[in-house]
Amino acid sequence: MIQLLFLVLFAEGVLAFLLLVKIGPLRELVIKSLDQLKNGKGPATVKTIAGTMSVILLSSLMSIVKIQNKGAKLGTMSPMDQVLWRTHLLEASLMGFTLFLGFIIDRMHHYLRKLIGLRSSAGASKEEIERLQKEKTQLKEKEEKASKEIKVLQQEIASLSENLKKVKLESEEKDKRVEGAESHVAALQKQAADLLLEYDRLLEDNQNLQTQAMGYRS
Repeated sequence: MIQLLFLVLFAEGVLAFLLLVKIGPLRELVIKSLDQLKNGKGPATVKTIAGTMSVILLSSLMSIVKIQNKGAKLGTMSPMDQVLWRTHLLEASLMGFTLFLGFIIDRMHHYLRKLIGLRSSAGASKEEIERLQKEKTQLKEKEEKASKEIKVLQQEIASLSENLKKVKLESEEKDKRVEGAESHVAALQKQAADLLLEYDRLLEDNQNLQTQAMGYRS
């Protein structure tokens, strides 16, 4: 029994050491083995073994108390009682350490699993942050490109506005020239009409003079 407890305690010590210290792939192997142990009927089996050891531990403690009480009544313990007391004390100590170390291994496995999950989440979050930063950089580049295009378009619009103003001014000047030309043409037309009227009057006066001259000759 004592040799078996020493063997179990040694195995638990090795497991605890491998969980604490990362030696190649051994930690992952131990974690996977504990994961498999906690699946299916593993937890029930472990609880049964732990319960049995607790009962044995309690029995050993009761035996130790009984032997001590017996020795107290007699004033001394016989060699046989001393051997039994030491044996029960050793068994109780080994079982106590075994149960305690088993609990420590279970908690270590639990928190290592949590730590692995947190690291995976942190890795995923880091990748997400990098992706968002990359998208932010791309958006910033697009924004700068769009800003440059907007500036170019604004310059083109300003240039077109200036050209439009120039065209409007030229059109107004041409309209004024056309209006002046039309006024000049109208004045020329009026002057021509006046000249035609004067010419007709002169012709009529000329005919009258010729008629009068012919009358005088007769």
